[in-house]
Amino acid sequence: MLLLRSLRAALALVVLCPALSRAEAPAPVPDKVSYARDVLPLFQQHCMGCHQPAKAGGSYIMTSREELLKKGDSDEPGVVPGKPDASHVVAQISGKDGKPPAMPKNKPSLTAHEVALISKWIAQGAVDDTPASARVRIDADHPPVYTLPPVLTAVRFSPDGSLSAVSGYHEVLLFKPDGSALVARLIGLSERVQSIAFSPDGKSLAVAGGSPGRFGEIQIWDVAKRRLKLSITATGDTLYGANWSPDGTKIAFGCADNTLRAIEASSGKQVLFQGAHNDWVLDTAFSREALKERKKVVVKPDSGQTALEVGDVTRERVYDELLIGGSDGTPRLYKMHREKKRIIGDDANKVREYEPMPGRLWAVAFSPDGERFAAGSSADGKGEARVYQAGTGQRVCTFEGQKGGVYAVAFRPDGKVVASAGFDGVVRLNDAQTGKLLKEFVGVPVAPPGSSSAKK
Repeated sequence: MLLLRSLRAALALVVLCPALSRAEAPAPVPDKVSYARDVLPLFQQHCMGCHQPAKAGGSYIMTSREELLKKGDSDEPGVVPGKPDASHVVAQISGKDGKPPAMPKNKPSLTAHEVALISKWIAQGAVDDTPASARVRIDADHPPVYTLPPVLTAVRFSPDGSLSAVSGYHEVLLFKPDGSALVARLIGLSERVQSIAFSPDGKSLAVAGGSPGRFGEIQIWDVAKRRLKLSITATGDTLYGANWSPDGTKIAFGCADNTLRAIEASSGKQVLFQGAHNDWVLDTAFSREALKERKKVVVKPDSGQTALEVGDVTRERVYDELLIGGSDGTPRLYKMHREKKRIIGDDANKVREYEPMPGRLWAVAFSPDGERFAAGSSADGKGEARVYQAGTGQRVCTFEGQKGGVYAVAFRPDGKVVASAGFDGVVRLNDAQTGKLLKEFVGVPVAPPGSSSAKK
């Protein structure tokens, strides 16, 4: 994991996990086009961001065959089985009279091969061959049903401390800060939610996730209205590490295709594409002056530890330092900017190392004043969370009550409480000074097995 405390210029990021890239020639259109294998992935990656139950652009939804056959604002059927020329979807993605295709909006047009796949599927009757076991409808009217707590990968407090946000399956759940009541469920397309980030003013929530091996998605929610403002799909795999610029105008995120990207928060327009990495980009952070100087710095600690993993990145107000950790369980503090001439294999930017934690570090979070940090680890099915003094390296406390791997930690805005979550699906609130367990709650509503809710 990596934690950034910074006032100065740069978009900082860290990378992890090798991923393969390959260029392949387009495959020929098969004799029999499959909706589940060929067409649905295209709709998920290029269309459903704007045409889903949470955000029905043009009053048209594309998340099921039944919805595809309906009319939107155009008053023309989106899909007419057996008749691609009469299907509005084909007209929108094909273009007419030399004009470029109208859809996908503000995104590159589909390739001729992709258009041919969709057209041929419609010509063959627009059959939905999705296996029955995979036909699970999840939206605001059909929320996820849990019979067991899921693994929790993200937890955050809103800037004013009035809400806590917890990752779920296809959703982010908003609770009162002490977990005493579930306030709202923000349900979207992404099966996996990898990170959560409130905007600096707390009015919006960015969610990075996706469906592994199919598409990645950045969701931007209006927190007060519980409404999805934007859904931006990118790449063919899950997205990670969404973070806001200090002025709230941009969102950066990492991708499993080895790229770093940033978008305008208001429109979703891509404003940065950085593809110089040879590993997955798992997290990002803006420094205070990143927007003024329009610079970016790639942060890769010179520890020589090629197996080092990165889990979390957070910007703080005071310092210009990065906290990293990974497979060896040792938190390390680094200067963000190099001040000495680079020598291959040196470790000149390292400020200090901290006491190792058991197992692998997965999450870190600085206190609001930057003087302390919390860290969570996992080893052999057990987890531990601690707080350290950033300046001296002294361990402040070890949290009570941990029972499984810890994959997320977050300080409450007043710095007095730390939330942690992970493998057992429980959010724990511990005193940041003593480590005493103050409260714990399950991060999702769990229906008892056999109940009517569990059978839905």
